[in-house]
Amino acid sequence: MITEAVVEILDIENFASSNTFRIADLGCSVGPNTFFAVQNIIEAVQFKYQCQGLDSQLPEFQVLFNDHTSNDFNTLFSSLPLDRKYYAAGVPGSFYGRLFPNGSLHFVHSSYTNHWLSRVPKPVLDKSSSAWNKRRIHYTSAKDEVIKAYEAQYVEDMECFLHARAQEVVRGGLIALTVSGRPNGVHHSQSVQNITYDLLGSCLMDMAKKGMSKSHLICPN
Repeated sequence: MITEAVVEILDIENFASSNTFRIADLGCSVGPNTFFAVQNIIEAVQFKYQCQGLDSQLPEFQVLFNDHTSNDFNTLFSSLPLDRKYYAAGVPGSFYGRLFPNGSLHFVHSSYTNHWLSRVPKPVLDKSSSAWNKRRIHYTSAKDEVIKAYEAQYVEDMECFLHARAQEVVRGGLIALTVSGRPNGVHHSQSVQNITYDLLGSCLMDMAKKGMSKSHLICPN
């Protein structure tokens, strides 16, 4: 899919004269999936250059690995592929805001990260709100007010995400996002991922009641 998107959409003529091709992987974690994704992107871009007869103009590649400041970047960089053909750098911070200079990125990639919200919706934590989620970590079995609170937060976050990327990506660049979803007609409470979170939440609540956990995890999706 990445190769097809690069071949069909990436407009390298707008920046073929550039000596550097910058790739940002948002929500990189600690690997190795991020390394596989980056390699696939680089190979696809090289193929695009070759298809357009620009072999002699192949750029150098710079990969910018992004995740929260709490991410284990030491593990990430200590496991970088030895045979990599790109320069690597880390960019800590939330991707729901600006991370890079204007017009500096040629390809933005993010896989299964955008379902993590920037924060827990305030109404689901407010006991006086009709959207209070009773300390549950997910909305699988929640009432409509809770679901709407999560939806509103997701809309707000995605607007921020896309607005930031619109300023950072060069003209002719490409953004590739892989996001969680469910088939049409399947209720959110019946999706495999949501059932998994429901089970996780139940286990955490049992642990908390037994004094085995002093904190609770809230996993927005």
